[in-house]
Amino acid sequence: MLSRTNAVLIIIDIQGNLAQAMYDKENLFANSVKLIQGFKAFNLPIIFTEQIPQKLDKTLPVILQELEGIEPIEKETFSCWDDRNFIKQLKALSRKHIVLTGIECHVCVYQTALDLISNGYTVHLVTDAVSSRTPENRQVGIEAIKSAGAHLTSTEMVLFELLRTAADPKFKDIFKIVK
Repeated sequence: MLSRTNAVLIIIDIQGNLAQAMYDKENLFANSVKLIQGFKAFNLPIIFTEQIPQKLDKTLPVILQELEGIEPIEKETFSCWDDRNFIKQLKALSRKHIVLTGIECHVCVYQTALDLISNGYTVHLVTDAVSSRTPENRQVGIEAIKSAGAHLTSTEMVLFELLRTAADPKFKDIFKIVK
């Protein structure tokens, strides 16, 4: 189960025209924003990446405005794990539970998830906050990541798992985010 002492949100490559080509992009964007807002409400760490932003453009404004004060990790590799800056930033957090979101599910998210799992991290794949250009590739990515040992979850599951009780002082903040 996720805990506030061990969780980190990783958002992969929600940028430019590629993000606009995603299957069910409205839910992808909305759920990504909810996760960011929830992690910020809990004061939990967030890492986000951009795949060759000089070619694919920057993170979408709707996402980027929620990430104010956080610098993206620019990468060329499909797996975030193959980027030194990513590894350095992640290891500095000393957290082992990865809440994983982004695009494309069957490429960058998939390769990152497998590398994280093989390096001792527990991956919680937020299935309503990942996508690919086709529903088939999205589903293949989800199934492959699950087969590799990741836990499947949803935006609301993550936020309420971190909350744990309606008596928590953050309950009203989280309820506002998900309603």
